[in-house]
Amino acid sequence: MTGGQEHPRLRPVRSFVRREGRMTDGQKRALQDLMARYGLDGDGPALDLPAVFGRLAPVTLEIGFGNGESLLEMARRAPEQDFLGIEVHRPGVGHLLARVEELALENLRVICHDGVEVLRHRIASRSLDGVQLYFPDPWHKKRHHKRRIVQPEWLRLVADRLKPGGRLHMATDWQDYAEHMLALADAEPALVNCAGPGCFMPDRAGRPETKFERRGLARGHGVWDLVYSKA
Repeated sequence: MTGGQEHPRLRPVRSFVRREGRMTDGQKRALQDLMARYGLDGDGPALDLPAVFGRLAPVTLEIGFGNGESLLEMARRAPEQDFLGIEVHRPGVGHLLARVEELALENLRVICHDGVEVLRHRIASRSLDGVQLYFPDPWHKKRHHKRRIVQPEWLRLVADRLKPGGRLHMATDWQDYAEHMLALADAEPALVNCAGPGCFMPDRAGRPETKFERRGLARGHGVWDLVYSKA
């Protein structure tokens, strides 16, 4: 401090920009009426996941689920497992909540908050069986690379939250970001590349195809999947 004044608090570097967009009446209703049933607060102490879902079952966390359709499909296909989705954009959260109610799914819960903060403060060490990060913002300009969510600190945090043998599954349609993910994740000693060092998965590794992905493929984009196991 100088001159008796405090330095301004440094803002954390965010990997996202809030672009709310237009919300439908259905999305608004879902946010208003369904968060109490299917939603969880972004702030607070570490979650007791068996208490949240009312049972002891494998739990997969997805950060940035978009409109939630691929996460919904996973939860529908695997009723014996539990899923927790995090998304900052309210229209996507509202869309997923409405679909969860429509399908009467009890194995999916939603948080509308910063995924990194939730992972850091609300998820206990060695509590997750899987973490999913599909098509995050690539921040393709070099000066914006610091905003990419996949950084060494984030990978260490994910590894800590995974149980031994738990899996981290990432996907992107941006080759430069894919190479960035591969280099950093291969360098994390707590993670083992399931495809082998320096290699991408040969397929989606069980991941449903997303609407975003289909649009990109139609435009000639490539898709890269990376899967790592907690050592």
